[in-house]
Amino acid sequence: MQIGPHTLANTLFVAPMAGVTDRPFRQLCRAFGAGYAVSEMVTSRPDLWHTLKTSRRADHAGEPGPIAVQIAGTDASMMAEAARYNIERGARIIDINMGCPAKKVCNQWAGSALMQDEALALAIVEAVVAACAPHGVPVTLKMRTGWCAAQKNALRIARAAEGAGVQMLTVHGRTREQGYRGEAEYDTIAAVKAALAIPVVANGDIDSPAKALAVLRATGADALMIGRAAQGRPWIFREIAHFLATGRELAPPLVLEVRRALLAHLQDHYGLYGEHTGVRSARKHIGWYVRGLPGGEAFRQRMNRIDSAAVQWQVVADYFEELADTHERLPAQSQPAPGVEAH
Repeated sequence: MQIGPHTLANTLFVAPMAGVTDRPFRQLCRAFGAGYAVSEMVTSRPDLWHTLKTSRRADHAGEPGPIAVQIAGTDASMMAEAARYNIERGARIIDINMGCPAKKVCNQWAGSALMQDEALALAIVEAVVAACAPHGVPVTLKMRTGWCAAQKNALRIARAAEGAGVQMLTVHGRTREQGYRGEAEYDTIAAVKAALAIPVVANGDIDSPAKALAVLRATGADALMIGRAAQGRPWIFREIAHFLATGRELAPPLVLEVRRALLAHLQDHYGLYGEHTGVRSARKHIGWYVRGLPGGEAFRQRMNRIDSAAVQWQVVADYFEELADTHERLPAQSQPAPGVEAH
């Protein structure tokens, strides 16, 4: 898989997700087999670039390349400047957000709201490509099938984006109006893939190895992007890779392997956010890991009352150690819950 000059490890990607896809999570998913990971959305507003929130989102220390940064905004010149700013700080691929369905983003006419204004969307693409070209940095684009069922214009925007120099396109198989309701559809992604020469990535409802294969067959896509299904289950990437290569399901991970991975993830998480914010923002990750496991709900409620990083880390360690006494491998879990928004 190639994006400009960059050769990716494989064709299984981590979706950028608000409040989730930070550096510790991206590195975790890569360790479990993801071949590519895009950062959380970074605003194009210069007055917010130096805030703590943005600085954390732009933290790529120790992360394997290529570093991919997603930018969002509504002004072509500001988006171009945001691209240059992030390139100066290590970005080697710039991704344009035209897919986020969140109201706070769309109310500002950013994210998937841009699909309602095709002229503006194209102007942004052209400006960002022009800003990146002198640095040899490829531009990619992530979008939805359209604003609503009556306005599915992904194919038209995709063709224009390819013509403007975008080098890879990701399509989430829902409209903005759907949010994450209902089921993703893949006919639109298939149509985009058939019309374009650049790589096309399929996204939406890929939550198992069998579904991954079905989506590849339905769309002909060059790669898959996985978001919510990786929350609390980062090993889904190696499960899918194994299934696509062999046709066989991979055994669930060992409980002690999950324990090691989660504890290491928590240490990285605390290191990025500090104790106060780190403990609180880690709760969702821990909750995803234990969802559907024996005693998981009671443990989650107890864990949510803990304010100390050291105590939180230890209770997680103890929970999985006790689980390992009765289960060598991770028991079957419930499916990922909707609600965390991908970009």
